[in-house]
Amino acid sequence: MKFEAFVEVRLRPGISDPQGATIERALPALGFDGVTEVRVGKAIRFTIEALDEATAREMSAAVTDRLLANPVIEEAEVSIL
Repeated sequence: MKFEAFVEVRLRPGISDPQGATIERALPALGFDGVTEVRVGKAIRFTIEALDEATAREMSAAVTDRLLANPVIEEAEVSIL
């Protein structure tokens, strides 16, 4: 069976996020006051073949751990859609 996996990767709390800080500083000039704590991450979608949803989740987590996220500075959340 084919499953669609969605992985959200974001920096761990306490890790500097210069992209998020730049966006946060620019928002008031665009008329968006009151937006704070901007953090930038990445979203990855892929299709995976597996026998069942649990196996698809395990395989997706393994792909994420080995390739998509750096566990030292990032945290990742894997969803099977």
